[in-house]
Amino acid sequence: MRTRISPSGGGTVAFIDGVHATERAKSERSLTGLRKIAAGCQACDLWKNATQTVFGEGAPSSKIMFVGEQPGDKEDLAGHPFVGPAGKLLDECLREAGIDRDQVYVTNAVKHFKWEPAERGKRRIHKKPRASEIEACRPWLDAEIRLMKPEVIVCLGATAAQALLGKTFSVTRQRGQLIDSPLAPNVIATVHPSSILRAREEGERRLETDAFVADLKKIAGLLQIRKRA
Repeated sequence: MRTRISPSGGGTVAFIDGVHATERAKSERSLTGLRKIAAGCQACDLWKNATQTVFGEGAPSSKIMFVGEQPGDKEDLAGHPFVGPAGKLLDECLREAGIDRDQVYVTNAVKHFKWEPAERGKRRIHKKPRASEIEACRPWLDAEIRLMKPEVIVCLGATAAQALLGKTFSVTRQRGQLIDSPLAPNVIATVHPSSILRAREEGERRLETDAFVADLKKIAGLLQIRKRA
């Protein structure tokens, strides 16, 4: 079943080298150039407490784009997306689903790590980004999609799904459904791997992992169908 949803966008962004960042994102012709411009982004206040911009990564020929919420602590320090615990679980599930990790592009709706200090110790605790912060980062995500031209966009979790598919989108109700969207030939949403890691019981975690792998196998099947067509 396909549901038709128009993408949302816009937001307040900064000036970079005297040119509005939104316009720079719209006109940039390479991911490398886009990444360099985004490195200096101060479109919202998240850059102030983040180590660096964490831009998307993957092979230029990638057919699948995974969009998460934001970089975590490990990603913020390393400067690369999906290298923390959730990223490692994603890698494992991709292998189980028969998808080559080197042939996918991974990014986030927000490019800076939003966090708050733990009550005890020095840990940085993930904090969900506000709508205004997601909107401020939207030009970078739109530009990534424009340059990558993916055949499949996979929204990982509610933040990514609602950023691209609208605030009324529900991953719980619409998980695994193909969504009609101008963003890509196939758009689908599933859970973020971090939600699986939060499961308290091992049995529950295994069931959630199996369901996630099933979603990934469906995605792999979409590409096989297009190849035969």
